[in-house]
Amino acid sequence: MQLVKPTSWTLAVCALGSLLGGVAVAQEEQAARMTTALTAAARPAEDKERDPARKPIQTVQFLRIETGDTVIDAIAAGGWFTEVLSAAVGPSGKVLAQNPEFFVSQPGFVEREKARHDRLGNVQAVHGELAAAGIVAQADAAITALNLHDLYNGQNGEATAVAFAKGIYDALKPGGVFGVIDHVGIAGQNNAQFHRIEVAQARDVLTKAGFTIEAESDILRNPGDDHTKPVRDMARRSDQFLIRARKP
Repeated sequence: MQLVKPTSWTLAVCALGSLLGGVAVAQEEQAARMTTALTAAARPAEDKERDPARKPIQTVQFLRIETGDTVIDAIAAGGWFTEVLSAAVGPSGKVLAQNPEFFVSQPGFVEREKARHDRLGNVQAVHGELAAAGIVAQADAAITALNLHDLYNGQNGEATAVAFAKGIYDALKPGGVFGVIDHVGIAGQNNAQFHRIEVAQARDVLTKAGFTIEAESDILRNPGDDHTKPVRDMARRSDQFLIRARKP
């Protein structure tokens, strides 16, 4: 019997298949862990009610957040995503739940935040700017959800939003991912009044901060939203975009 020596192409295909198989197993393990954590009795019922629209597992895996990662929840506010990310990275990972002083100074905020973080076990609170806390080139990924529009539509407009994104850029390791979720706005209308932002504006903010737009997903899109109402009228079911950007 003649033995056929594998070609470099055959070996490469086998290696790729093995790699993809390993990724699939890791994602299955992560999804199972997240399902268990997000359905746990200790998690607030109002947070669970938001899951069908916000698709936590699909979002995390689109952003390629992995077990063991260090991830920033930028402007974490009430902590819905903090808990999602905590489950996603697992006990070997860490979540940096960042909040500006505006939130931290609200009565009872720190106490509620601490109670959640103590329950989760792998979360560190960051109050104020990431750089001021010494978080530079430390994170594998970051996410900000439904926040960019407020920065863009507020004082100094785009410049404020770009400065925020640049702060995330600096906190990420080279190759780190930044996920941005926000309410879709339409050109020519008063998006500030509706608490929305155009997708093109979000892209511009990210590229001006130094990121490369790697991919976009429609998993959070809602064709039933005609974009002419304030997002508070949409019962948490606004049309939302999801961008995956990467630090080169």
